[in-house]
Amino acid sequence: MTETRLWDRAAALPDRMDGRRLPEVVALPAILPTVEELFDFMRDAELRFATLRLRIEERAQTTHGEEVTAMDAVLRHPGEAKVTTTRDAGPAKVDYEVWISDGDVVKTYASAHRLGTQRPVRNRPRGLDDPDFPGTSKVYEPVTALPMETLPETFVHPAGYCQNVLATGRCFVTGTAIVAGREAVILECDHPRTTELAGDRPDFHISIAVDRDTGVILRLTESIGGSVTRDAEVIELSPDVPLPPAVFHFVFPTGTTMLY
Repeated sequence: MTETRLWDRAAALPDRMDGRRLPEVVALPAILPTVEELFDFMRDAELRFATLRLRIEERAQTTHGEEVTAMDAVLRHPGEAKVTTTRDAGPAKVDYEVWISDGDVVKTYASAHRLGTQRPVRNRPRGLDDPDFPGTSKVYEPVTALPMETLPETFVHPAGYCQNVLATGRCFVTGTAIVAGREAVILECDHPRTTELAGDRPDFHISIAVDRDTGVILRLTESIGGSVTRDAEVIELSPDVPLPPAVFHFVFPTGTTMLY
């Protein structure tokens, strides 16, 4: 079991003369890694495959009881990605949302309200590569972007999650497990995002399982006071699979209202 409280290397991947980006850590050690070694390995997750097919199921406790959300993501470097999110909306009805990008343009569609958008990819913050900036002020630059603040983004691009959430708590590498048929390293995090102010929850706990081959997160569980409040798990993880060209093609359904 290993522990850490600080990791600020989300954007610390070394530059290469030819401009290519390769993982700094090729593979995890045969024994359990330290927390720092695991975070370094996770940061470079997307650099270990050219294409990816991923399915995540999330279960969350709400005032309406348990809600299940499924997220299907496909990715091809550089730039092409599609995420389809589906939710049960009652008997014989399923709402879905689509986010799709070719690296230049992002399209979104929400079936519940028949709303669509189409816009250029937003520019990411500039100047954060200044060597005088501390590591905590820098952000990971993905090869292929995914919708921000979503589970596919967190699972495939975990560098920011490691730096801004997990590293703010007490982290321990506790062992291994099999998740979705793949060997995973288990990391436990106590009391992340400590504020020491009113409303702070010292009994907040996060547990994640990390794929030993790719560094992608396979399972994320959040609990408060021992009660699970959020549980997300990968059902399918298929790196370097052939993807048909049509998988990234999307036409807005008839009757869609375009917001912009």
